[in-house]
Amino acid sequence: MTNHDTDRTATPHPGTSLRTGTGSSHGKTILIGEHAVVYGVPALVLPVLDVRVTATATPVSSTSGSALESTVHTGPLDTAPAAVLPTVTAVTATLRHLGAPEQHLHVRVDSAVPTARGMGSSAAVAAAVTAAVADVFDRTLDAQEHHELVQECERVAHGRPSGLDARGVVADVPVWFEDGVVEPVPLGAAFTFVVADTGVPGHTREAVAAVRERHDRDPQAVDAVAAAIGDLARRARGTLVDGDAQGLGATMDAAHGLLTELDVSSADLDRLVDAARRADALGAKLTGGGRGGCVLALVADAAHADRVATALRAAGATETWTTTIGARAL
Repeated sequence: MTNHDTDRTATPHPGTSLRTGTGSSHGKTILIGEHAVVYGVPALVLPVLDVRVTATATPVSSTSGSALESTVHTGPLDTAPAAVLPTVTAVTATLRHLGAPEQHLHVRVDSAVPTARGMGSSAAVAAAVTAAVADVFDRTLDAQEHHELVQECERVAHGRPSGLDARGVVADVPVWFEDGVVEPVPLGAAFTFVVADTGVPGHTREAVAAVRERHDRDPQAVDAVAAAIGDLARRARGTLVDGDAQGLGATMDAAHGLLTELDVSSADLDRLVDAARRADALGAKLTGGGRGGCVLALVADAAHADRVATALRAAGATETWTTTIGARAL
């Protein structure tokens, strides 16, 4: 990812008191509640702490001009392609928010969060970049202003974002969403998860549209499934607070069954879910929009995570990540 030629231009503007700013964030998945959240039921979002994004922002002279260095685009900010417009927005919106819209920056992004996999890639990059730009001015954004800036970027990326991604990529514990209320969920123990990529991009819009069409035809049936997923989310929240890994795994298995009933799973997702269960995962389900993307598996500990990850790769996963939340029990 590093472009050493562009690195040589990333030096502070002579005479300025500004500094190189840094920011970071991480991926996220939906633990319970995808699709059903659209119909007013609660959802739990899980931070994936070990899949990270880091960003640096270095003041440069106006003659150098603002630039972006990333795997998608390396070059002037004002000629960046549409694919990185949310990242460009992260820079310009934060500068405007700080009252310094004319400041020129060299911004570098290093992201391990895959795109189109339901892991919050665009929000994670936005969160890291906005924090890095603020740090140039020795500013730490408070939680609300940071969220609002990331949401501005997410509107560029997705139109009408729910806010789940923006909250999840900066949280260090699961986040509960219900009726506009956002709450961190305290953990009664450490929980370890394996995330596995099918290698197939998720088709969120297609899946959401299909569920909506089904709801138009038979609202009672879809509302019943959504309500059942909401019940599982509430149960899962209790298992997190109680430190009950077995109980959480059971809710994950049940949620995958309900999502399959909504026809948002796929052969690739089901194959990985089955592989995780054969490797004695405590629970496994698709995560995100479905019809591609990732599977989330709950495991007993780090050694079990290695076995489950090996089984998932043998079943076709193109990549796996292990993450632990609540490393110290409350």
